[in-house]
Amino acid sequence: MRKFSSNNFCYFCGSSAENGSKLIKGPSGQFLCTDCIKACQNLLENDSGELEPVELSKVPTPKEFKAYLDQYVVGQDDAKKVLSVAVYNHYKRMFSQTKSSDSSIKIEKSNVLLIGPTGSGKTLLAKTLAQRLKVPFAIADATTLTEAGYVGEDVENVLLKLINAADGDIDAAQRGIIFIDEIDKISRKSENMSITRDVSGEGVQQALLKIIEGTVASVPPQGGRKHPNQEMLQIDTTNILFIMGGAFVGLDKIIEQRVSAHSMGFGSNVTMDEEEKMNLLNQVSPDDLVKFGLIPELIGRMPITVALKELTKDDLVSILTEPKNAITKQFKASFDIDNVELNFDEDAIAEIAEEAIRQKTGARGLRTIVEKMLMDVMFEIPDLQGRNSFTVTKELVQQKVEDIKSLIKQIADTETPAIEE
Repeated sequence: MRKFSSNNFCYFCGSSAENGSKLIKGPSGQFLCTDCIKACQNLLENDSGELEPVELSKVPTPKEFKAYLDQYVVGQDDAKKVLSVAVYNHYKRMFSQTKSSDSSIKIEKSNVLLIGPTGSGKTLLAKTLAQRLKVPFAIADATTLTEAGYVGEDVENVLLKLINAADGDIDAAQRGIIFIDEIDKISRKSENMSITRDVSGEGVQQALLKIIEGTVASVPPQGGRKHPNQEMLQIDTTNILFIMGGAFVGLDKIIEQRVSAHSMGFGSNVTMDEEEKMNLLNQVSPDDLVKFGLIPELIGRMPITVALKELTKDDLVSILTEPKNAITKQFKASFDIDNVELNFDEDAIAEIAEEAIRQKTGARGLRTIVEKMLMDVMFEIPDLQGRNSFTVTKELVQQKVEDIKSLIKQIADTETPAIEE
């Protein structure tokens, strides 16, 4: 190891090698210690533009938002339009607070409620919007929240996730987006008052009111419960956009009772297709949500409501192949690292989509199906020599990796192994 003389010291902070500092010599003969180099690196990362203050001139228009969402999210055009307009108006509102000539007019915040089945893309829509804006983004699960003082997470821990996503930058976190999933799971157990406390239902809704509308909240820096002697982080939630999501199973029945003229008997229509169901959910009113179990105060803080339809087979096929980060493209890139060309037959992709529909997992289940199907292949492939190729066929999907080991030998023996149906 190279020895440094006592004359060698850091050009920035003045620390010397004698004090234990590790020094790196530059081309001009001056030295920098590793601590200063790390500090410079952090400074450059923080100035990379990812956490710059949002300005209206830099916020994409609603059409630009939707065009960006189209690259990553398949279908759900109505939800894309609504979210694009909502996000643009939200940051336009932030800009107006400092630029408006009439300070007496204050535009209120419009949070968003997404209603749709599991795997329909609620989380992906919110995450992609935050990615385009380059603002901090956090995902919280409403089912883990309870009233203060009870087992579970305090509502303020949702804000801590956003602060951590902003690397501790409170100013950046105050411009961020929070997606609270499973909001329907904290509905009241019934419309009637109960003598027992509903600490994970109505109690959480009451606790969410202030932070959603806008307040200066005290957040424990390490999460968990608040303690009297603990130093708190102060964060203003006025300019934080909240997007709520939930499946709201049974809400369509409540809406149908209100808007539909029911017919009874053998000739009555008791089933709806997905298009009719989505149109029905888009007619949701505050009274319907109250009957479902949300409190009126919380509903009033989510003025924008949009329904997402359940994905069809064609939608799932598109998700597997079309987006920039499509699942099949990800696996092809992964196999290519091991010098293996991976191909998917059209029938195989269709079968994967049908399997996801059978499992009722939506887009979320597609990756699980492909992972299980190719698990044994991925286990064997790194040990193969030379350039190989492997084709996923409909039969392989149907076999569900039961006989994959018998196919591994074909990868090495043949140039393009295929399975005949």
